[in-house]
Amino acid sequence: MATFNTLQPQRLLSFSLSSFSSSSSFPLRNPLQLTARVSSHHQTGPGYSSVKSLVETPTRNSVKADTDTRFNRRTRGYRDRTASSSSTLSDSSSGRQAVTERWQKKEKEKENLVNMTEEEKDKKNKKKRKKKDEDSAELKLRVALDMCSKRGDVMGALSLYDSALAKGVKLGQHHYTVLLYLCSSAAVGVVRPAKSGTGSRTLNALLSSATEAANVSADLNYASDSEVLVSALNSAEKSANPFAKDGSSSSRQEDHGIMVSEDVKKYALQRGFEIYDSMCLDKVQVNEAALTSVARMAMSMGDGDRAFEMVKQMKIMGINPRLRSYGPALSTYCSNGEIDKAFDVEKHMLDHGVYPEEPELEALLRVSVQAGKGDKVYYVLHKLRSSVRKVSPSTASLIVDWFKGRQASRLGKRRWDIGSIKEAMENSGGGWHGQGWLGKGKWEVSHTTIGDDGMCKCCGVHLATIDLDPIETENFAKSVASIAVMREKKLNFQKFQAWLDYHGPFEAVVDAANVGLFRQRKFKPSMVNAVVNGIRQKLPSRKFPLIILHHRRIKGEKMGEPINRALIDRWNNADALYATPTGSNDDWYWLYAAIKFKCLLVTNDEMRDHLFQLLGNDFFPKWKERHQVRFSFTDSGPQFHMPPPCSVVIQESEQGHWHVPIETEINYESERRWLCITRSTSGMVCEDSSTATGNN
Repeated sequence: MATFNTLQPQRLLSFSLSSFSSSSSFPLRNPLQLTARVSSHHQTGPGYSSVKSLVETPTRNSVKADTDTRFNRRTRGYRDRTASSSSTLSDSSSGRQAVTERWQKKEKEKENLVNMTEEEKDKKNKKKRKKKDEDSAELKLRVALDMCSKRGDVMGALSLYDSALAKGVKLGQHHYTVLLYLCSSAAVGVVRPAKSGTGSRTLNALLSSATEAANVSADLNYASDSEVLVSALNSAEKSANPFAKDGSSSSRQEDHGIMVSEDVKKYALQRGFEIYDSMCLDKVQVNEAALTSVARMAMSMGDGDRAFEMVKQMKIMGINPRLRSYGPALSTYCSNGEIDKAFDVEKHMLDHGVYPEEPELEALLRVSVQAGKGDKVYYVLHKLRSSVRKVSPSTASLIVDWFKGRQASRLGKRRWDIGSIKEAMENSGGGWHGQGWLGKGKWEVSHTTIGDDGMCKCCGVHLATIDLDPIETENFAKSVASIAVMREKKLNFQKFQAWLDYHGPFEAVVDAANVGLFRQRKFKPSMVNAVVNGIRQKLPSRKFPLIILHHRRIKGEKMGEPINRALIDRWNNADALYATPTGSNDDWYWLYAAIKFKCLLVTNDEMRDHLFQLLGNDFFPKWKERHQVRFSFTDSGPQFHMPPPCSVVIQESEQGHWHVPIETEINYESERRWLCITRSTSGMVCEDSSTATGNN
């Protein structure tokens, strides 16, 4: 009698049917029944529960159905495998052909090597060794030059260059770029070690023609466009810019640059032009960094035309100039008082999609003030208004110098159409008209602050709140959503958008994590509750604000306590709480909701990290100024610092007065210092002051 191993059902197929039919213990009606049953168990399970289950007799229909099912499965699998094989066959044919070609090439090389004479073999091996030595020499030179750049060692780099020429080492783009950077830095008077970087810039001291120390501080600028110039060197794009960070003279040399003597300056300038000529003769591809270095060498000679020519050469070569590329030409023209050429540089920048920032505009303002060109000063003031908004103390000082000067008092219209001025201000969104200087007479310049009602505490003028463009706001919301969708996992952000459509709108959004962690490490829901209740009292509808909180905060430590759970339940019941899922950055959520509903955003987050850098520097600061609510806590509860009552931007009034905000470190907007600039003959502004001014 045959025995069965219930743990190995697949072995049943090896037994003959005769063995079963000969056994009296297992009466079988038909061998087909056993075959079908055994196959069925083999297909559907890893083993049998008992021997009895094996001999259960199925019906004829069930056997037929089971057989048909197995047949269909097998034929379908065969068709799938055949289709897959045919599709991959064509894809792999090209790969097999490439492998075959490589094999044939190697076989041919072996055959040629066998047929070579000993002399030919030696010659080929020498070429290989020479190529390897050359590659090694070029790499060693690159590393050595990079180290010189880190140390600011100009003379060491030039010594390496001379040695490489003597040994016949071939120089590439990177070698030449590093050498030109060091020579151009020394030619200006200061070599800035390439490892450090600066965050802000001021115009090169060549503009003011001050002392030698000022010249030193001004050109510690070369790396101001990059955080770490070493990485820029690795990509052969070193920063070159005639702007640098302000600092005390005692720390400038240590932190920002190494002063060089006049002899070194002259020698570096001479060698720099020689190196550039060699680069051109060797037909090494010139990049933007190399041309900018040559422009800086021209700047050290006071040759603005040559510096500007380097920028023009970039476009001819198909290189896109950068903001730093224009610095040497603009700096030289401004220091030489060539105002028309300076504004030609600015026009060239705009024509090629490069936009000046405050250091460049400050340079143009300085040369315009020195030349007494009122139309140019007016133009630059409006450029500062549109692109900078708040000016640095140094720019503010220039503005004061202009308005206190004699030339400024002589410029302006005695009569103008009040209606056209108002219409121009309405069309611009408020805060400026752009119709030129209004009025005549001496200007009065005072420092002031703005009250909670938006009134200047000096002259009494109510400053404007400039409306944001609705289309621009909508586009901004779409850009935030698109970036968030790309950076978030799965469909998390799309679900949030659908949730907002269903439960919105809201009048305020609370960054609950920022509130609950205010000046502490442990999250406190009670602080969030205090802020939520406080901001509700300031909303017209008294409706709950939207509370954005990561779900780990809700499930975190002590959140199961009755008082904390009661708060969560209360917010949930009001449909005011949204818990962001694992892997999500809740910053995207509260920012998008505040933009979508055009509502207040309660957070102390400065929104300066890399996430917010993705949003650009144009519209976002304006939006944040109008919507962010900062908070603090006192013994009596939370205090809210609402958005400023006016737009913090240079403003020009209907009467031709000016108000200029100054960029300083402040805790709250109410502390900001402004310049209040009025005509002395106007006196204090009253209700009919515009009419009175118009009749002058």
